[in-house]
Amino acid sequence: MTKLTPMMQQYIDIKSQYKDAFLFYRLGDFYELFYEDATKAAQELEITLTKRAGGNDPIPMCGVPYHSAENYIKVLIDKGYKVAICEQVEDPKTAKGVVKREVVQMITPGTVMESNMLVEGENNYIGSLSHFGDGSFVIAYNDLSTGESRLALMQDGWDSVIHEFYHQPVKEIVISSSLPEELQAQLKERLQVTLSYQDEVNFNAEFRELSENLNDERLMEAFSRLLNYIQNTQKRSLDHLQPAEVIELKQYMSLDMYSKRNLELTESIMKKSKHGSLLWVLDKTVTAMGARMLKKWLERPLLNQVKINQRLEVVETFLNAFMERENLRESLKSVYDLERLSGRIAFGNVNARDLIQLKQSLQNIPAIKETLNALHVPEVSELADALIYPDTIVEVLENSLVEEPPLSIKEGALIKEGYHEELDKYRDASKNGKQWIASLEKKEREVTGIKSLKIGYNRVFGYYIEVTRPNLPLLQDDRYERKQTLTNAERFITPELKEKETLILEADEKSVELEYDLFIKIREQIKQDIPLIQQLAQIISEIDVLQGFATISEENNYKRPAFQEGVFSVEGGRHPVVEQVMKTGTFVPNDVQLDADNQMLLITGPNMSGKSTYMRQVALIAIMGQTGCFIPAESGILPVFDQIFTRIGAADDLVSGQSTFMVEMLEARHAIQNATANSLILLDEIGRGTSTYDGMALAQAIVEYIHNHIHAKTLFSTHYHELTALEDSLEHLKNIHVRAEEHEGNVVFLHQIKEGAADQSYGIHVAKLADLPDELINRASVILESFENNDSKEAQKEEAPSLEPEEAESAQLSFFAEENSKEHKPAKLTNKDNAALEELKSLNILEMNPLEAMNELYRLQKKLK
Repeated sequence: MTKLTPMMQQYIDIKSQYKDAFLFYRLGDFYELFYEDATKAAQELEITLTKRAGGNDPIPMCGVPYHSAENYIKVLIDKGYKVAICEQVEDPKTAKGVVKREVVQMITPGTVMESNMLVEGENNYIGSLSHFGDGSFVIAYNDLSTGESRLALMQDGWDSVIHEFYHQPVKEIVISSSLPEELQAQLKERLQVTLSYQDEVNFNAEFRELSENLNDERLMEAFSRLLNYIQNTQKRSLDHLQPAEVIELKQYMSLDMYSKRNLELTESIMKKSKHGSLLWVLDKTVTAMGARMLKKWLERPLLNQVKINQRLEVVETFLNAFMERENLRESLKSVYDLERLSGRIAFGNVNARDLIQLKQSLQNIPAIKETLNALHVPEVSELADALIYPDTIVEVLENSLVEEPPLSIKEGALIKEGYHEELDKYRDASKNGKQWIASLEKKEREVTGIKSLKIGYNRVFGYYIEVTRPNLPLLQDDRYERKQTLTNAERFITPELKEKETLILEADEKSVELEYDLFIKIREQIKQDIPLIQQLAQIISEIDVLQGFATISEENNYKRPAFQEGVFSVEGGRHPVVEQVMKTGTFVPNDVQLDADNQMLLITGPNMSGKSTYMRQVALIAIMGQTGCFIPAESGILPVFDQIFTRIGAADDLVSGQSTFMVEMLEARHAIQNATANSLILLDEIGRGTSTYDGMALAQAIVEYIHNHIHAKTLFSTHYHELTALEDSLEHLKNIHVRAEEHEGNVVFLHQIKEGAADQSYGIHVAKLADLPDELINRASVILESFENNDSKEAQKEEAPSLEPEEAESAQLSFFAEENSKEHKPAKLTNKDNAALEELKSLNILEMNPLEAMNELYRLQKKLK
């Protein structure tokens, strides 16, 4: 094996400590990568892979320029990788042997701080998961860019953990290496996140103030795991971290992963983008902080009716005060991202332009406060009172920094004149010296008669007098000292010029050094007030969201809802998203009435008629109301729902190996197991993934179970028209249908909800609208007519036995009644049948997961065939 150079040995030693990251190893003006890192990075970054000389075994190598490394790092982070930044930590001029290098920061998907890697209006969360012997889990969240930390205790099993992480998307999850591999695989596959490991959970006393409100050892351990990981990877000040907030899940409406996806709260199902989601419609915020808070509010609607009404009161005040709201919006537009500015100040990567943005933002606080106080509403005045103007910060920044500083903080031109006496002296010396040089240039031109003579400067030779070749004969032989010969000119110096050069350069160098030191002191001074800045950011975000609610409510004619337990009564309700994306026509509003008498609505009507839209708008209206926004309706009385469950749309879960029908059953089970009488359940076309009788039987059983045992407000849409007979036997179920009419052989969807059951399904008409071939449509019509005629004949042949009323009710939809025909005899079981039956009896179904049960059923069925 070829002996490694000392530098390569240093690389390998450092890389061995960061095996799960790309090591960006600083060499001059480049970050270099070697071995497997180089091979993989060259592929991911689409850069050239080269080789470093290594005898018979050359080393794969690639590199990226230091000044543009952020762009390459972003590509890797976006793909879920980690990057360890390895820098020189001693001066190469004084180093003996190989320059000492260390990893100064780990950049991971969840710990990004660089602004070009962050989405302005979204949080960038890192999560941690800790598991305990009692079966409980604790999830901790942190957004390093804003300093926000939150924790939630999960005691409802593993499924609740998956739902919570899906609900609050994270880029990276920190876990213990002892978490079972099966659970680790589920986190990785179902949530598509980067997994990191942190087994050290001893509490660091440095973070005592951040954990004062944690009174559970499980919470402390989980928070310590996350903080230790962040500290180990970032290796710098974390002074901007805010005290941990415990998420009391029972204070918020629960929205499982299915509901968040099906209702398209924050992203659309098809394109996975904000456009087409409820967030897209409601986002009229003007600050990045407000946009992030709006997303949090939509993901966790309130259960506390007092808090809901406080928000609605502010929204109504803003809605009725157009001029004040417009003034408020103008002021907010000049407020930069105070949360992330605070993070960058603490992190030490803030520049002078950032601090000018901070100053300009804070200078808007008095105007915002004045606008709020002019409205004379207690809930609004409370927000105004929380806005404390940080005049000390503003004064420091106003006195110290120039209005348009450069991006770099190490090249001077940051500090105002008059701020620091010594700096002014250096600047004066530099300025006077440069004026002296300008005078010298003028004087030498006059004395020599050479009009093109100039005095220039470069970093290698310093100041010099340059004379072009044609003018050299005009110089006296000993006037200047020759310094450098060029193709078309000669450069000279004089003792006097060198003396002035020393004074100027010394003044410039000391001036730049002093400006940098002064800037660091200003930054450290501002750092002391980070908690105040973060408090202001919180209040401004809330004001921004509420004015945004008022703005969208005015634009779209939303109305303030009232709240009453057990009643969902909406007149002229609309789907907030669909009405915005409709290209033609006008959205048809519909009423919804759910109360103690009508707890379930069974919805029939043709496909494409709007059943799913109607169901989704009910849920979205509820969410908007409990978030504190007005609702898209003429009027509305709402209950406070504790949970919303949805089964809408068809989708395979290929990652988990589950079919559409299995996903449908799992989502239905999740609702049935967890819903209460205060929940809202939306079930769309349950049972369509199996045979007709199977599907109908399941659908009826689910309707009956929810009606008789859960009593939740439920919307159940179905294409099984036979189920409409349930209205006669289930006291709190009511039939409604989406109106459609047939006109000249075509179906016309009216999108109107009417009482009663639909008269037919219009399936062939819908196929016609989809432009299926005429021959196919005509053939389907003939077959349908044949089916209907056969059903009619069979009905005439058989006389139904008369039943007593009680018997008739129980036989309402009995699909599996015993055969009464004497001619029908059950087939005799063979030995093979009996063997399969015994195997079936021996199976422990309760210990199987759904996929295992389906596999066993398939095996037995195959055996019987």
